[in-house]
Amino acid sequence: MADHRDLPVEVRGEAVGPGYYARARHRAAVPDEPVDRVSDEEVLALLRACRTARDRLIVLLMARAGLRRGEAAGLRREDIHFLVDARYLGCSVPGSHLHVVRRDNGSGAWAKSRRSRAVPVDFLLVQAFDQYAVERARCAEAVLGDVVLVNLARPPVGAPMKPGAVNELLVRLSARARLERVVHPHASRHAFATNVVEAGGAIDEVQKLLGHASVISTQVSPPSPQRLRAAVERVGSLIEEARR
Repeated sequence: MADHRDLPVEVRGEAVGPGYYARARHRAAVPDEPVDRVSDEEVLALLRACRTARDRLIVLLMARAGLRRGEAAGLRREDIHFLVDARYLGCSVPGSHLHVVRRDNGSGAWAKSRRSRAVPVDFLLVQAFDQYAVERARCAEAVLGDVVLVNLARPPVGAPMKPGAVNELLVRLSARARLERVVHPHASRHAFATNVVEAGGAIDEVQKLLGHASVISTQVSPPSPQRLRAAVERVGSLIEEARR
């Protein structure tokens, strides 16, 4: 038991004099839930299972750029700045990148955050987009459209892909790749975040890349023992450098 005078004034009630309330002796342990992330091996298996350049681009947009399914489905061609210098486009962001912008696309594809962000991309994504651009140009119904990801086979051909179609694609790819589970879009985002951290990225950098309003929302896989040891050894090396 504990004296209720330990409680904040707002919740003591109107009783005068000391009172008592029950206080638990022990708090139940809350187990840490593992972050669901797709492995690099699973990403490679998904890419091998792709039959179109569009499908490979979708897998890489989530696994190598950390996009949500709605963000990928909502990309427009004006958001793609896969150039070394995009200043002539009126963009000051250096290097190849894409922009995630919240807008009504008419297909249910929405960027979750109201804040627009620029996401740097690597050569794999640039190459995948170039291959898809050739594939997309063969679809007469899509030539005049501005949305990047469109239906190439299922009707209506040339129409923007819906976010749910991304999930359906991953279900098919997971089965075709004979994975033991179905890979979900968010698992690819977690893999991207974890890979950035393992490559030396800071958690605030991951936060900006994923478009989280707060760093609290940014989840990565727990560090391995090797990463923890490497982190401690980096501190030791800094101390040694300072002594020289």
